[in-house]
Amino acid sequence: MMSEQVSLAFQPRKTPPRRPRPRSRSRSSGRSRYRGGPGNAYRKYLQDLFTTLVDIQWRWTILVFALSFLMSWFTFACMWWLIAYTHGDLEPENLKPDSGWTPCVDNINSFVSCFLFSLETQHTIGYGGRATTEECPEAVITMCMQSIWGMMIQAFMVGIIFAKMARPKQRTQTLLFSRNAVICQRDGQLCLMFRVGDMRERSHLISASVRAQMIRPRATKEGEYLSPFLCELDVQVDDYNSNIFLIWPKVVVHKIDASSPLYTLSAADIIHERFEIVVLLEGTTESTGQTTQARSSYLPSEILWGHRFEPLVSYSKERLSYIVDYSLFHNTYQVDTPLCSAQELHTFTEQTTAVFDTDYA
Repeated sequence: MMSEQVSLAFQPRKTPPRRPRPRSRSRSSGRSRYRGGPGNAYRKYLQDLFTTLVDIQWRWTILVFALSFLMSWFTFACMWWLIAYTHGDLEPENLKPDSGWTPCVDNINSFVSCFLFSLETQHTIGYGGRATTEECPEAVITMCMQSIWGMMIQAFMVGIIFAKMARPKQRTQTLLFSRNAVICQRDGQLCLMFRVGDMRERSHLISASVRAQMIRPRATKEGEYLSPFLCELDVQVDDYNSNIFLIWPKVVVHKIDASSPLYTLSAADIIHERFEIVVLLEGTTESTGQTTQARSSYLPSEILWGHRFEPLVSYSKERLSYIVDYSLFHNTYQVDTPLCSAQELHTFTEQTTAVFDTDYA
């Protein structure tokens, strides 16, 4: 009887090929695939213009940067042209050097010269060929307005570019997640594992912590269908619950016990399930003191049952230090693992223990 139970627990099952499932978040950027919004969503984004310009891609930021200056130059060039036109500075007889006419701005004779004077005024270039005179008060007021407006544009755009370059999002480029998660036994218990690492050697994350959440649909007792529904997974690294000291890559472990949503799933069941495990690594950047967060996710097709991660940390006697081989970061190898669920394995273990105790007694 016991031999039949053993053979059933460890007998390989025929499983169909894995089909790709839709992913709720992009693994490269961590953003949602699609985010809908109300009809006035764009207006709400424009109300928080600074954050919007920081979050958009660099090509759009550079485009807004260039257009803001070009539009300012062109707008004030039109104002300078109107001032010169209404004052009569553009009349042919007043453009002659010996006419004795005092213009609002010296050496203004066309719209192109107005545009050049607008550029020189806004950026205080001052080539010396054009200058505002005391003839027109409106010209003095316009010059003051453009100087103030130019300083505001420069301060605004410099702040956006600095915030965009200094934001901790770029720090996540050196934070790694394993390409696949694995399920195998550790200390006699089935566990879900994935690997995290930090490629930087001199600047580590301070107070780093890792979390994992499972996204799957759920139906309540009242018949309400909740999708997506988030379920927190208890994870630990070595003897720590969720806080880690990430001086070298670590394997994050989720024990599949009675409180785990994976408790009733076998190797064959996982293939047909629709869920996604989202993992988050959060910590404070040592060099800037800003909090950064890296995200990734695993679909059922990316969970390898009966695999274990290869060790990548070794000690070098020549260098008298530890060496981390990141070329092995994603590598796994097969190990003997029951294909049954953790619940079935737990029941089988209890029955086996009871049989041995009976025979021993």
